[in-house]
Amino acid sequence: MLKELRFLCFCLIAVQILSFAPKQVPPLHCRRLFSTTQNDIISFSLEKPLGMILEEIAEGEPKGVYVLELADEGSATSFPEIIGLQLETVMNEDVTNLLFDDVMTKLVDAPSPVSISFLKKDENSDALDIGTPIKINVVDGDKEVTIDAKVGDNLRQVLLDNDLEVYKGLKQKLGNCGGGGQCGFCAVEVDGAWEARSEYEDNKLKNSPKARLSCFNNIQGPANIKL
Repeated sequence: MLKELRFLCFCLIAVQILSFAPKQVPPLHCRRLFSTTQNDIISFSLEKPLGMILEEIAEGEPKGVYVLELADEGSATSFPEIIGLQLETVMNEDVTNLLFDDVMTKLVDAPSPVSISFLKKDENSDALDIGTPIKINVVDGDKEVTIDAKVGDNLRQVLLDNDLEVYKGLKQKLGNCGGGGQCGFCAVEVDGAWEARSEYEDNKLKNSPKARLSCFNNIQGPANIKL
């Protein structure tokens, strides 16, 4: 009996995870039940598993999630137009101001089919699409280098991946918070057509009006970065 209960729990968890994770097995119901389009919203009612791979808008901040890519299997995979769009509602509940984990909980707890909507892109906006290749110019003392990046990539991670010294000195190297937005050691100056920094950064970096926490910022477009 205990083994049967464990197996049942495992099956239930697996079905829930399928709602937003890539899978190697075919889904049971891969069909869109209906969709509607308003001026700035696309709405769907989709069977689970969805097959959407989501990413947070701003790391560690309650700003919702967007569709990073679609898995090979899932009811959403036939609709590539949602890639790059922000998830607006789950079962008619606004999720644009939730943390990543909270959005995931809403999706897991939602019944199947699940009603979801996405914010359409403003065609008149100058914002670049997620995944657009761009160049970042980085100045570190007397050293200057241009690196490749993509819109939506986390700024701190891109700098570290390119072997740039985000953390200066032994104190910062040993005492940094690892991208949690607490220590302030990863702050860099950003000169580019990006949105205004967050209120949290305003409070954290009061004496550096041009600085941003690189761990908190996803790349929005070309920029000059000063370490």
